[in-house]
Amino acid sequence: MEYRQIKVQNEDQKVSLLGFGCMRLPTTENGNIDRRKAKEMVQFAVKNGVNYIDTAYPYHGGESENFVREVTQDLDREQFFLADKLPIWNCKTPEDVDRIFHEQLSKCGVRYFDFYLIHAVNKGRIQQIKDLKLLEQLEQYRAKGKIRNIGFSFHDDLETFKTWVDLYNWDFVQIQLNYMDIEHQQGMEGYNILTEKGIPVIIMEPVKGGSLASFNPTIEAKLKEKRPNDSIASWAFRWVASLPNVKVVLSGMSTMEQVQDNLKTFNKFEPITPQEQLVIDDVRNELLKLSPVDCTSCNYCMPCPHGVNIPGNFREYNYHAMYENDNHAKWVVGDLKRSNAFADVCINCGECIPKCPQFIPIPDKLAEFEQYLKDHGIK
Repeated sequence: MEYRQIKVQNEDQKVSLLGFGCMRLPTTENGNIDRRKAKEMVQFAVKNGVNYIDTAYPYHGGESENFVREVTQDLDREQFFLADKLPIWNCKTPEDVDRIFHEQLSKCGVRYFDFYLIHAVNKGRIQQIKDLKLLEQLEQYRAKGKIRNIGFSFHDDLETFKTWVDLYNWDFVQIQLNYMDIEHQQGMEGYNILTEKGIPVIIMEPVKGGSLASFNPTIEAKLKEKRPNDSIASWAFRWVASLPNVKVVLSGMSTMEQVQDNLKTFNKFEPITPQEQLVIDDVRNELLKLSPVDCTSCNYCMPCPHGVNIPGNFREYNYHAMYENDNHAKWVVGDLKRSNAFADVCINCGECIPKCPQFIPIPDKLAEFEQYLKDHGIK
């Protein structure tokens, strides 16, 4: 396993470059975490060198933290680093912060978090954390040994990012970055700002919610010609992991096959070469022409009050645009309609719009998807 140095309690520690994100764990038919499969995956990853586990209060309807306790209870606490996140949107008072924070410790079954983040910050949260005196409260937890490193995860524009970076002497920052998002949200400029300030970077969405794991045959051929034995997803992981200030690349793995493929990439890590970067630039230009919706399936827009499966509709919109697989589209759309979750259920209430970290005009894009299907003769 490739490891990177990061300070934890002012001491250099080795964290695995691959981090296990517990946001997209395998689920059963009723939507609950498939404990057996998920445990096998995490245990296999840990056995093969992964020592960074990431969870959050809302993941899997609040069950992700409980799962972390179950899967790590037999591990030496010094054997792994655990990251969790404060759902700032649920915090109206300092008492809310204290209640939720200690609930998280209890659910995860730990006495402290190695990395604790203010979750999904944006411009609307700046005054809130000042009013709550949140950073002072987190400092108190640190002084009591309940937090080792303090950071934030980000979803907003570059100017807001600069404001957040200057708010505090952060131990680390978690950003969304991949070879398609170099100008999205804080983009590469945000990464460079953190690097100049000496702030370690944790990466989320390196494969853009799975969007960079498979393409149409023409685009895939560009990558396979260069590295025929490597997965398409491995290119995205290697690209972001080649940035020297990136300490952990999170992967929300859903299958054992994904775990094994990622371990293959990170156990014998090879940085992207200049020649490979040219291939990635070519792929990026081709994809920009094809993908109509910049959705990462983060599910922050869910649940829709009217039942629309927003990420599900957008996944199929992008999938068909890249693959033009009519049979697959008919099957997915049929399934969405049977569960009353298709785009036509949208009434344009707009509740989802401010929740989207990608700033997608969701109702407009859902209507666009409907028209797209009609134009392609898919009902």
